[in-house]
Amino acid sequence: MANREEELSYCGAEVHRHDPDRFLAALYARPARRESLLTLYAFNIEIAKVRESVSEPMLGEIRLQWWREALEEAYAGGPVRRHAVSEPLAELVRTRGLTRAHFDRLIDARAFDLYDEPPKTTDDLIGYAESTSSTLVWLALEALGAAHPAAMAAGRAVGIAWALVGLLRAMPHHLRQGRIYLPQDLEAEFAVDRRALSELKPTPQLAAAVRALAGRARGYLAEARTLRREVPPDALPALLPAVLADGHLRRLARAGFDVFDARLGQRPGLLTARLALHATMRRY
Repeated sequence: MANREEELSYCGAEVHRHDPDRFLAALYARPARRESLLTLYAFNIEIAKVRESVSEPMLGEIRLQWWREALEEAYAGGPVRRHAVSEPLAELVRTRGLTRAHFDRLIDARAFDLYDEPPKTTDDLIGYAESTSSTLVWLALEALGAAHPAAMAAGRAVGIAWALVGLLRAMPHHLRQGRIYLPQDLEAEFAVDRRALSELKPTPQLAAAVRALAGRARGYLAEARTLRREVPPDALPALLPAVLADGHLRRLARAGFDVFDARLGQRPGLLTARLALHATMRRY
């Protein structure tokens, strides 16, 4: 397994640097399929970072449109624009028969990030999580040749859980940018103080709302695991982030659901060993 960026492809190095959790999970794919996952995850990084790389929404829309057009070229089978991610992505699209609609949904969902409006309801947030994360898991399963119905159903649940955990982990970062992903219905239900939230101050009300979202994430992980006996082994690398999500949720609970606890920013020491154990047991 490659463990240094100089030994990796461009896509692999980008994922290693910016999405280390998915990078670790991808290492458990068969070598012939591993680069496929890294290419998909590098593409995801490209569209996920659009919000932070533009000064206004219209510029972000233009960048997202660039990726729509790049995919249009890939699916058309002709020449594709030169880019360190779009070129291997086009090759992947053509050799693995990936579903175009998953890419379209993924890009469209990223437009939501550009406008800094919190989701109105928890169901809206779940929909966003499915569109930005489950679709990526579905593409990964297709790239692995493991798009079995049970794997796709498990992938939806794992994807939603992973996105919810990721948004909770990133809450301090997003708040510093003026971005709020806490649904308005939860904010109202738990009487979250918006001023304290914007000032990055922990409150019991915010902790209660975070606990509720963490509970939803656990529920989706449990749902995914009810399908474990039906999921083919080749699907495992796409679903292993469930193991990492569990670890992050446990740490969040130990921190009293305080997303501002500095300990949550530290990388868990046993993360790699825990992932290796589950991969050996073929369990997510």
